[in-house]
Amino acid sequence: MTQKGTETVNKREQLAQWTSLVADTGDLDMIASLAPEDATTNPSLLLAAARDERYRHLLELAADLTRTLGHDGEIDWLTDTCACLAGQAILERVPGLVSTEVDARLSFDTRATIEKARRLMAIYRELDVDPSRILIKVAATWEGIRAVETLEEEGTRCNVTLVFNQTQALAAAEAGATLISPFVGRIYDWHRKQGMEIHTPDDDPGVQSVRQIYRTFKARGLETIVMGASFRNADQIEALAGCDKLTISPALLEELAGRDGSLTRTLDAELIAPEDGWAPVSEPLFRWNMNDDAMACDLLADGIRRFAKDQQALETLLNEKV
Repeated sequence: MTQKGTETVNKREQLAQWTSLVADTGDLDMIASLAPEDATTNPSLLLAAARDERYRHLLELAADLTRTLGHDGEIDWLTDTCACLAGQAILERVPGLVSTEVDARLSFDTRATIEKARRLMAIYRELDVDPSRILIKVAATWEGIRAVETLEEEGTRCNVTLVFNQTQALAAAEAGATLISPFVGRIYDWHRKQGMEIHTPDDDPGVQSVRQIYRTFKARGLETIVMGASFRNADQIEALAGCDKLTISPALLEELAGRDGSLTRTLDAELIAPEDGWAPVSEPLFRWNMNDDAMACDLLADGIRRFAKDQQALETLLNEKV
């Protein structure tokens, strides 16, 4: 481990000097023990938490609040209330932000996404949660990004998720998204399945994608936060040292805390030259670039299907338990 004065500093502590660390888990006890700055949730994480008897009280609270709001027996309201109560509980354990995801089945419906986000924020207000600490999570479809544009104008901060290429990232940033989540591990997995041999993080298309997005944002003066997500190993995380935020599983956070040696910063906005004369992403360009990028097209569709499936499973579980 490196020395900081008389203290030893592990790689997690070194990383935290340049990058805000976000816990990628819905486990409240784990979040409390890891002490990240922020936390992010999705239907998959909420489903895992709902299956855990330690959180039975949250399900009962969600049922009570749903009745109080006049929506007893409405499973979509119960699910939203459960998500917001989980977010409130997480905020009691982190100093920063929590992301709450809009139903993935609305990913191609701008108006419905906006209405769902407004509902989630209304529930958070009922819980007396500071709205500035909430990010509404929306899939990086063209329709989702248009919803984000409206929500950000209304003062609701958004996290654009399932980002797999620069076109999605730029469209989200130009729409005013507070934060984007490019997925490193799923890009890595896709290319491996295509037969690509990846020997080092510098060869990793997922790492390369986040580096490219980060550098383009800083060169163009775009203020949207870049938060790398979906990691398969700690080497990928180290290769993105200096990224604005990284959302990391508890296992990999613990692995970084146990790693010795000096960590090199690979991303630094101050070292990136400004870029002028760029054109914004239009809808035809967005749709063509997605169609022309087999990896991004496949992974966006797969990610939406996975989250939708887990959302349905969560609704079924809540209907049975509550």
